[in-house]
Amino acid sequence: MRIAGAALNQTPIAWANNLRNIHEAIAQAKAANVQLLCLPELCLTGYGCEDLFLSDWLPAAALAHLQQIRPWTDGICVVVGLPVRLAGHTYNTAAVLRDGDILGFAAKQFLANDGVHYEPRFFAPWPAGTATTVALGDETWALGDLTFMHLGVGFGFEICEDAWRPDDVRPAARLRGRADLIINPSASHFAMSKTDVRHSLVVNASRNFNCTYLYANLLGNEAGRITYDGEILIAQNGHLLKRNQLLSFKEVDLEWADVDFASPPPPAATFVALPPPDEYRELNQALALALFDYLRKARSRGFVLSLSGGADSSLCAVAVAEMVRLGVEELGEEEFRRRSGAFETAKTAAVQTGAGGPTLQVADDVPTEKQAPEDPNEQQETRNKKLVSRLLTCAYQGTVNSSDDTFQSAKELAESIGARFHHWEIDSEVAGYVGKIEQALGRELAWATDDLALQNIQARVRAPGIWLLANIQNCLLLTTSNRSEASVGYCTMDGDTAGSISPIAGVDKDFVKKWLRWAETALGYPALRHVNALQPTAELRPLADGQTDERDLMPYALLNRIERLAFFERLAPAAVLAQLGTEATGFTPEQLRAYVRRFYQLWSRNQWKRERYAPSFHLDDYNVDPRSWLRFPILSGGFEEELAAL
Repeated sequence: MRIAGAALNQTPIAWANNLRNIHEAIAQAKAANVQLLCLPELCLTGYGCEDLFLSDWLPAAALAHLQQIRPWTDGICVVVGLPVRLAGHTYNTAAVLRDGDILGFAAKQFLANDGVHYEPRFFAPWPAGTATTVALGDETWALGDLTFMHLGVGFGFEICEDAWRPDDVRPAARLRGRADLIINPSASHFAMSKTDVRHSLVVNASRNFNCTYLYANLLGNEAGRITYDGEILIAQNGHLLKRNQLLSFKEVDLEWADVDFASPPPPAATFVALPPPDEYRELNQALALALFDYLRKARSRGFVLSLSGGADSSLCAVAVAEMVRLGVEELGEEEFRRRSGAFETAKTAAVQTGAGGPTLQVADDVPTEKQAPEDPNEQQETRNKKLVSRLLTCAYQGTVNSSDDTFQSAKELAESIGARFHHWEIDSEVAGYVGKIEQALGRELAWATDDLALQNIQARVRAPGIWLLANIQNCLLLTTSNRSEASVGYCTMDGDTAGSISPIAGVDKDFVKKWLRWAETALGYPALRHVNALQPTAELRPLADGQTDERDLMPYALLNRIERLAFFERLAPAAVLAQLGTEATGFTPEQLRAYVRRFYQLWSRNQWKRERYAPSFHLDDYNVDPRSWLRFPILSGGFEEELAAL
């Protein structure tokens, strides 16, 4: 049987978009003579509907919209993910459709409740070995722990988290001998190197349970924070039959394989691992795709960035340039322009569905600037820079404490990628605020007594102008804080944290620095040589002070290690210190003790800042965003007893 998975770039409750992608996937599958197609988990509604899953109306609307898909399944078996609500509980299900009929609904049995997942808030787990019915109008269908037959092949389900449970309790353990094919529609978030784990899970499951395993994941930045890599895997008896290229800019990515169920190959003797993923390239592709989807789904006209010449803002600038390069490379320039929504005439679309599939009704809304005629002899790199010029505006906002080094770094990088670049001084605005407060207090403000306040006012004064520029251009304002700064509150609220999205707030500063050195040569951005030669610095104190981030805080590599031990490994302060004592070289025990104390003290007093960060992308195996991965009280005892014991 020819079986396929399709990764779809869906959006919560965007019925027209989601139905269009489902229809396109089915059409592509039929054109390729696919006989069974798996679509991702909750692809009809979108996975990220949050508390809407608790309503009665959303699951009811999903079941009603499922009826529109039925006529598209003539001659093919299709799996569609959607929520179903019964007796006040919502279930995460996979509907099986064939030849215009609904054969039944398989329900998810285990719910993800760690990291970025809060599924038990929205869904109820389905009890193994049980079934019931769901009805619409005069029709009734089975729902529960079900198996199905298609062309003589029995198949059952594991839905995402079901497959991440131990082999003796997961649904596959009960499907052995009852199903030759296990289908897994998933919404498994992207994290660097996670594809290795997923590949191992699927291939080993096919070997351990003597079956064929079909896996299909969601694709793209679906709802703002979480990106899906669109992975499709097909394995049989421990042999990998198909794996796609991840993080595609396409709306539909279909992959198929011909599987011999009558004479399967003998089980693989050993597991064959994939080459280790390149995390620098993974981050580049994921960040580019996340920005592209956020741009178009937010219906924005581009990005504005306060480009300081430092590491974080430089990475954000390059990420936009890479969004253009990778998007154009895969989609072509015309399709990239159309999909982005930032170039052509803004359009609205509605889907009218008939027996032949959805028909788009498109109307022009707001005319935009005309596209200049293309020069066929112009190099693509030059054309990409013109696209970046339309999509990214940068501004260097200097003070007397800014250096020529960071100005040159910002200017050359912006010009090299094609971004529009402005620069202005903010000293007069800073002096105006300082003067008002000096008059109110009846004394002069001085670095010796008012250090943090004088640093913060410079960062805050930068916010109104860059916000104004973003508003005028109807653009998203990028804020540039990284995860290391978020952990210890090394940022100014309503200053350098001001923005619409914070794309790298899930990435640690040490990785940012390493990524920039890699990007300079591997991606061909020679202008990064300036920032790669600089020590990270806020440049908020007088230049003579020689301010650097690591002098203010601690070495970033050590900060990141403390953070991981404390909140990923969930160790107590004493255990963190003990672990550092066995692995950190070049530090005295007293230095390590002081750094651990400083980290926990800064962490505890700055939770309120993390609560106010702009939405960030989840890119690593953890983050410190309280709205997605790590919750912590705003007010607490601040580890006083634990730190005193050190």
